[in-house]
Amino acid sequence: MNRRRFIAAGCAFCGSLAGVAALAQTDWQPPARFSRPDIATDEGGLWALMDREETRLRRSPFSLRDPELHDYVQGIACKLAGDHCPDVRVYVMKTPLFNASMAPNGMMQVWTGLMLRAENEAQLAAVIGHEIGHYLSRHTLDRLRDAKARSAFGQFLGLFGVVGAVGQLAVLASFFSYSQEQEREADAIGLQLMRKVGYDPIEASKVWGNLLLELKASPDFDRERPGPMFATHPAIEERQETLKKLAQSAPGGATNAQVWEERIKPYRREWLVEDIKRGRYEESIALFTRMIGPAPTQADFVYARGEAYRLRAKDKDLDSAVADYQNAIAIGGEPPETYRGLGAIQRSRKQLAEARASYQRYLEVAPNAPDTLMIKSYLEELGT
Repeated sequence: MNRRRFIAAGCAFCGSLAGVAALAQTDWQPPARFSRPDIATDEGGLWALMDREETRLRRSPFSLRDPELHDYVQGIACKLAGDHCPDVRVYVMKTPLFNASMAPNGMMQVWTGLMLRAENEAQLAAVIGHEIGHYLSRHTLDRLRDAKARSAFGQFLGLFGVVGAVGQLAVLASFFSYSQEQEREADAIGLQLMRKVGYDPIEASKVWGNLLLELKASPDFDRERPGPMFATHPAIEERQETLKKLAQSAPGGATNAQVWEERIKPYRREWLVEDIKRGRYEESIALFTRMIGPAPTQADFVYARGEAYRLRAKDKDLDSAVADYQNAIAIGGEPPETYRGLGAIQRSRKQLAEARASYQRYLEVAPNAPDTLMIKSYLEELGT
């Protein structure tokens, strides 16, 4: 797929926002809980198919099986869903892209790439609330009915189950390309749900602004032609501004930033590494730079940016990487891999004594690292 769409592909939240303000002023009320449709009906058949996919999703190796984290995210979704809470089932999926999606039977996926990028609980709630807006308006059912009429319906089911989806998000996005009217409705509902349960709705516009920084960092980003996902949508900046203005009409609310930090901290280092593995270093550097801004003493963020610089290795990237590695060490609590990365650069520059010291330190702080034998071979090569 065209990688410049990596963030938005499959993400209903990244849709058109024009006209949201007008819809937000309507007296919208959530529908009553949906009854399970008869299996003999068109809708019942679609539910049965999605139930089957949910079983696959539950068993998927991508599923993050942490009861506490699951219950936390499930709790956010339940709070937003209100009376529909018993019908919403959240699965946190280990995938380093920004995405959340919801099926008509109540199955919701939240990807770890989204959780890495959210700065607080309210920002995650903004995305989940939007997806619940699609669910309450039965938009996903409309898309599934449309997909059923296509020969590629089977392919769609496989993608929805995450297996293989990371490399085929453009296909998945085509099935979830809601109309502008549906996007406007889901945006308006999502912000109403946020306000109703006490979240600060301004965080929704911040989510989009942060994503925009990553998109702009991509070397193939084209403001005029951002790709098929945005062909009929307003300018990206306009979407961010629309959400911001709508939030300002009724400001205030909680972000729950401290709770969020405590919940995701055990996983964040792993998620940072997974983001680097995408190989989209410009986007990763933009992301990590943004994360360092309000948290300059977070060694994990500084290390991650240094690693992205080292792997990109353009122009003065290696100098930037060394600076970040050294800064992470000065901060303290740095990942052991900081010394491995520093040693790799020093070895490439023939700084033998420095490389030996870095590799030895790496083995001291990570004696059971999987690459221990390789690092020892480097030390033998470097001599005493």
